[in-house]
Amino acid sequence: MTIVLDTNVLMSGIFFSGIPNTILKAWKEKRIQFVISAEILDEYIRVAEILSIKYEGIDISEVLNLIAMYSEIIQPAALPNQICEDKDDDKFLACAISGQVDIIVSGDKHLLDVSGFKGIRIMKPRAFYTEFLQ
Repeated sequence: MTIVLDTNVLMSGIFFSGIPNTILKAWKEKRIQFVISAEILDEYIRVAEILSIKYEGIDISEVLNLIAMYSEIIQPAALPNQICEDKDDDKFLACAISGQVDIIVSGDKHLLDVSGFKGIRIMKPRAFYTEFLQ
């Protein structure tokens, strides 16, 4: 199963325990595959660097290197119009559409509000875990 993982879920999985961390473990066990774009990877790196200053002692480079190496990296087509209220969230939709991914895992309200766009389900981490990983 392939998914697009929003930055907020990835960061929660890296820096904290709980369902987002369980999703990362499922990825490490190759139960799921991540599809990302260069723009998403850049955001992952940028946000992780900010959080690593706040939460010292967590080695983000290893996880980010593994994600860069073992995720499917695609060049998404641009969306014709802004879809999400927050235009920065459109990169996740564009990635899912171009990567032919049916699920984005996110806790972001702006993404959750457009669930169903082009048949893409936007699922909160717990709902994804319950339906696919439990």
